[in-house]
Amino acid sequence: MVDIDDEDLWAPFLASRTPDRQAARLRAHARADQRRGQRHVPRRADVLSRDEIVRVAIQVADAEGADAVTMRRIARELNAGTMSLYWHIASKEELLDLMIDEIQGGQPMPEPSGDWRQDMYVLARSTRQRLHQHQWMMDFLGGRPPTGPKSLLNLERVLASFDGLGLDSAAAIDIVSTVGTYVLGAVLREVQEHNNESFRDQQFAGLTEDEIQQVLAEFTERVRATGRYPRLLAMLDDRHDPDAAETRDARFEFGLECLLDGIAAHLPAQPATPPRPARSRPARPSTQPPALSPAAHTPAPPPPGPSPTPHTPWPAS
Repeated sequence: MVDIDDEDLWAPFLASRTPDRQAARLRAHARADQRRGQRHVPRRADVLSRDEIVRVAIQVADAEGADAVTMRRIARELNAGTMSLYWHIASKEELLDLMIDEIQGGQPMPEPSGDWRQDMYVLARSTRQRLHQHQWMMDFLGGRPPTGPKSLLNLERVLASFDGLGLDSAAAIDIVSTVGTYVLGAVLREVQEHNNESFRDQQFAGLTEDEIQQVLAEFTERVRATGRYPRLLAMLDDRHDPDAAETRDARFEFGLECLLDGIAAHLPAQPATPPRPARSRPARPSTQPPALSPAAHTPAPPPPGPSPTPHTPWPAS
């Protein structure tokens, strides 16, 4: 829970933070009441809370996309009048800021473990999980500064993972941003793969499995007849699908491992430690040829383990 004194710790450049005298007056009045343990909220707004409004708005966005989130719609979901929401939240823009801050920082990151690499694994995996749970956020992370009080707390904890490594603040935040950039790109690719699977299913609708295999075999032979694609044919002959849903977790982990290896190579030399056991990549299953196999998979869930909420450090727009 964010301390009441941190309620003003929102980035001043956020779109929702434009001057609004009425909203500022209501917010100041509510803060003063909370500090005194009193409530003077109008009766029709008294049954609502900002946390409840944000929770319902996130549910609507998850089900129908962010465009479905309006103050009128959320009021209807809460069986309240639209004006009652404005006692707690000034605008739809502020509501979006609160939704993003809640998803990124609603559950605090664990305290630093003393192993920066392990902390970056936790960061990457939890961020990936949250982005798959709330895919509508992908539309905002590139153009909306996601900086609120809950996100700031998580960012502070993540940066503490590099204490004692001899890094300056610029190097630490660059590492966190680089990990965030990798996760954002990986999830975008995974979402595209899932959409492609749905499209292929539609294209092959009504065909038997034998008929599908015949279509794919004919395509492979047309490629072979050109004599220009030996490497692609090798992949097709191996029945290897680089977009297979079954290998998404393994592919994500492989890329993350390579990224952290590269980061580690740029860190100041540290005292020798026992070598970490090598991570073996799971064998890829045989699947249909790439971009044509009629799969019907949903995005694979992230690997088991702790899944704290993601936080502020996303790629800068």
